[in-house]
Amino acid sequence: MFKRSFLAICATLLFCLQLVSQNAWAEGSWPRTLEGTNGKITLQKAPQRIVSTSVTLTGSLLAIDAPVIASGATAPNSRLSDDQGFFRQWGDVAKQRHVKRLYIGEPNAEAVAAEAPDLILVSATGNDSALKLVDQLSAIAPVLVVNYDDKSWQQVVTELGAATGHEAEAAAKVKAFDAREAALKQKLKLPPQPVSAMVWNGNGRAVNLWTGESAQGQLLQQLGFTLATPPANLQEGHSMGKRKDIIQLSGENMASGLNGKTWLLFAAEPPQVANDVLKNPFVSQTAAVQQKQVYALGADTFRLDYYSASHLLDRLEQLFVK
Repeated sequence: MFKRSFLAICATLLFCLQLVSQNAWAEGSWPRTLEGTNGKITLQKAPQRIVSTSVTLTGSLLAIDAPVIASGATAPNSRLSDDQGFFRQWGDVAKQRHVKRLYIGEPNAEAVAAEAPDLILVSATGNDSALKLVDQLSAIAPVLVVNYDDKSWQQVVTELGAATGHEAEAAAKVKAFDAREAALKQKLKLPPQPVSAMVWNGNGRAVNLWTGESAQGQLLQQLGFTLATPPANLQEGHSMGKRKDIIQLSGENMASGLNGKTWLLFAAEPPQVANDVLKNPFVSQTAAVQQKQVYALGADTFRLDYYSASHLLDRLEQLFVK
């Protein structure tokens, strides 16, 4: 457990050092050159009108007090989202800061242009990616493409801090969270290991299993959890090769792929465990279901940012600190 935690900390430190080496500027200085997955962009001054086409990245911008004025959204009033289509964990913050909803679902370059942004953020993967519009968006303002499927939320917020001039705020959020995480780790009484950490979809017809490269998997490992390794023939289901953070399982592969002694359900509340998972005939013979070692970690943990990760620590403390 110590080795995994140490390696996770080293990975975060290495990421931060890479940011420093890629960007040869002092904190607070402009112009600065940033490198996203779409290549390098240069910002002449700190952005004041940021548009986020990714609802996933918007929460991290809010956490560091970056001037995000508008954001893409998901379907409103779901188990994950509020009446705006913003994630519930930060929806109230977005309302307080008057963040405008640009569109629901399908990205719209005209809606982005209407906000006269000086920086546009795009996610490299996921359902909220506007990657196909990067050329159009680049004609409006500098576009930074951020990949969140192979990073912890701390690494994402550090990258966004560098892009927005809010390095100090990002560092403060990471430091406070890491201190709380370290304190919680000392108190946790872990359930049977290893664990299968997942999002349970479609009434049990499919699941997305978090990998060790996901923000969710990294956080669990930092806390001392061990992630179960699915059979080798199932590890190729990394969302058709596009994403590194999930393995998609469905049908007959579910029971064999969910081989952890404990299941941790992200984007779920306890009623789903009782009414759906434990009663599902396709996984009834698995060890976790047989022993009722299945736990819901909160509806707002579908995507991790500072807000949802903090709520996740709350839930883990409730479940595993006696």
